[in-house]
Amino acid sequence: MNDETPPPSPSWELSREEFIAQWGALGSNWGINRTMAQIHALLMTAPEPMYTDEIMERLSISRGNANTNIRELVGWGLVRLVVKKGERREYFEAEKDVWKMFITIAKERKRRELDPALAVLRKCAEETKSETGIAGRDFHQQMKELQEFVEFAMKVSDTVASMKHASALQWAMRLLS
Repeated sequence: MNDETPPPSPSWELSREEFIAQWGALGSNWGINRTMAQIHALLMTAPEPMYTDEIMERLSISRGNANTNIRELVGWGLVRLVVKKGERREYFEAEKDVWKMFITIAKERKRRELDPALAVLRKCAEETKSETGIAGRDFHQQMKELQEFVEFAMKVSDTVASMKHASALQWAMRLLS
């Protein structure tokens, strides 16, 4: 922080700590580890870009753990490297636009989770299309229905991801009413 920025109030810091802890717990439900989610929360709420040693100290984690998770967040597109003129350290900042963050996470999860799952469903359906027994036909039908559902969900996700924030909210409100 620069000298002109007043230090955050203790209540702000307590709330921030609570958010970081909760975001870390939620990360486990989203398929990322707790530390990665906590680093993301820390950077998302940081008033200025932070360097690795600050992140390590704030979260009480090792350099290896910090570096691994920061690189993973950069790979996801949720965190970016910031170069400061005259500094040798690498600084990092998180995407703070909630809509962009949502779109980035949705696209990355689709690539990492849904695309491989859809490939397996298609393969299973293709390999069992000639089944003549009841159990084999039922399995094939289940794979086709799951494939169709996942393809539909992916199309909806792609449509929402391509929308501007306001348009997506309007669409969602119409859908929910």
